[in-house]
Amino acid sequence: MYSYEELKHFVEHCSRCPLSATRNKSVMGRGNFHSSVMFIAEAPGYQEDRDGIPFTGPSGKIFDELLASVGMGRDEIYLTNVVKCHPPRNRDPEPDEQEACIPYLKYETLLIRPKVIVCLGRIAAQRIIRPDFRITREHGQFLYRKNTWLTAVYHPSAILRDDTKMAETKEDFKAIREKLCTERIFERI
Repeated sequence: MYSYEELKHFVEHCSRCPLSATRNKSVMGRGNFHSSVMFIAEAPGYQEDRDGIPFTGPSGKIFDELLASVGMGRDEIYLTNVVKCHPPRNRDPEPDEQEACIPYLKYETLLIRPKVIVCLGRIAAQRIIRPDFRITREHGQFLYRKNTWLTAVYHPSAILRDDTKMAETKEDFKAIREKLCTERIFERI
């Protein structure tokens, strides 16, 4: 089994899809390697591409606010993306780009072994939970698969576009915190 550092090296030198030619920096997941919860977004944004760190832009501020609303911080969670390189013009990652990166995400999941996976937004939910997932109807609902609880919430960028989604998303984060506590898995965080 590869270490996190070895996996990060592979991601930094990846050329499996055309996104590698347009990126500034690949963006490997970060956080607590012993966390019970893994948050998965779709792809790095402009600022993340520049910094090489997930959620450093405006969406990151919203994400940090959501974590804080339930008494959590980035040091307690693991945060990553389906795609490790920034798609041009912030477009959605194409299916072939997702497919090229999915082995990295699977390996990250094996390294972290989360008990709860939270998909941030529609793209991640459709890749992780199921292809026809409807974020507006199904956010905050839990599904148990392969010893892991899966759920999805609005992506923080959706909240930037429509701040009325903040209250619902805070409720979803409360449910995530409750799931961690109820399942007696929060002590790993």
